Amino acid sequence: MTGVHALPKHPLLVTFSVMLASLLYSIDWTIAAVALPHMQGAFSATQDQIGWVITSYIVSSAIAISAAGWLSARFGRKRVFVWAMAGFTVASVFCGAAETLEFEVAARVVQGMCGAFLIPLSHAVILDSYPPSEHGKAMALWGAGSVFGSFLGPTLGGYLTEYLSWHWIFYINIPFGIAATLGIALFVPEIERDTTRRLDVFGFLTLAVAIGSFQLMLDRGGSLDWFQSSEIVTEAILCVAGLYLFVSHSLTTDRSFLNLSLFTQRNFVLGCSFAFMYGLLTVPPIVLMPSFLQDIRGYDIEDIGLLQAPRGIGMLIAMIVGGRITGKIDPRPLIAIGLLCIAASALEMSTWTGEVGAWPLVWTNFLQGIGGGIILVPIQVIAFPSIAPVLRTEAAAVYNLIRSIGASIGVSATLTLFVRAGSTHRARLAEHISPYSESMQIAVSPHLDSLKALALMDNELDAQAAMLAYLGDFRLLAFAAVAGLPLLLLVKRNEGGEPVDVAMAAE
Repeated sequence: MTGVHALPKHPLLVTFSVMLASLLYSIDWTIAAVALPHMQGAFSATQDQIGWVITSYIVSSAIAISAAGWLSARFGRKRVFVWAMAGFTVASVFCGAAETLEFEVAARVVQGMCGAFLIPLSHAVILDSYPPSEHGKAMALWGAGSVFGSFLGPTLGGYLTEYLSWHWIFYINIPFGIAATLGIALFVPEIERDTTRRLDVFGFLTLAVAIGSFQLMLDRGGSLDWFQSSEIVTEAILCVAGLYLFVSHSLTTDRSFLNLSLFTQRNFVLGCSFAFMYGLLTVPPIVLMPSFLQDIRGYDIEDIGLLQAPRGIGMLIAMIVGGRITGKIDPRPLIAIGLLCIAASALEMSTWTGEVGAWPLVWTNFLQGIGGGIILVPIQVIAFPSIAPVLRTEAAAVYNLIRSIGASIGVSATLTLFVRAGSTHRARLAEHISPYSESMQIAVSPHLDSLKALALMDNELDAQAAMLAYLGDFRLLAFAAVAGLPLLLLVKRNEGGEPVDVAMAAE
């Protein structure tokens, strides 16, 4: 294997095809969330049971994504890409047609496993479709699809569920999935295969156990009170044991499932660290804001979608601008600007009240989009120039897996803190409520002892406690963004030249 890939004849068609594939995967990561109440009624499921519609997709994706490098090397990247896209589209049909919860969850597992390959494969295809001098522009164009779907998903899902039915959040994938499959089959070039490469079964299984149990622990920990639950304790033990066995095995075998020599490249490790922070900082607000806008401000689902739109607009603008200037200037200042934008917007959000107007909601979301968008391209420019083309698919899989883990940890941490802080704030606020308080008598007089007055007080107490919990989460995100700045001092500036084959460098 030479490790060199010829540039495709139609790079724009390649870019469009793989961008559409990554867009569909990103949309399906969030689109089902708004339809869960409707699906819960259709399947006669409990709230805990219906959560598996989301959990099954996330966990199966996390487990499968690690296999993208081996599959593409063994069977050919284009072949794997076509089958993954076709499988994702067919699974979407079964997801929409499901009549039982068990069938729905099974279809979502298949959809997640097929969809897991779309992001790392499209990422690697884009890197191989353009010369290094144009990677910044190419990454910006591709990134518009790979991340914009997470913003588009809740809005699109809300409209489809409201005006058609929940089935259409999956059926909408069919025409676009067919188009993406045809585009990949026609325009994406194949790479040289390594037919002698065998699957490291023990390495894959131990890594799958570690990733799967970790994702389950993060997803279910909040509802099960974390380590008070035997399930969470078991999943934590499996995660630690699986990771230990995987690392030990990989360091002592000739051909490990993942090439750990990737982690000998400082800039790749730092790029993955920033990818982790990207997921940690940008995904939690996407999860928190819809409930904040609905529960605290009382907006309906259509208005919530419109108020979330500035985040996506800001991200697109920043990615376009960032893609044009990345490669011409040092990427570190761009990352610093992005982190500071995220920190400034989150800090401003931590000063809101329950009566916050529409304009602060718009500009803070826009600023967060700017921050996230301007970071995404430079961190990839830091991470990938040192990686040889033959290892790009594997490196892209590791990179996107770490970004996904960052997002999962961010969502889990903010939701856990929200629930616990909300309970604490409610208890403290309740201590100050007394029928003998002059302000209370003025507020609800002359019906202080009526059931209606008590219900109003209880609702207001819940709202104020939730508001304080939201402010705490926003403040935490601001501090986390600032904490990432010192990592920039460790980044070694890329002086150009050919990428290093890390497999050879490690020998």
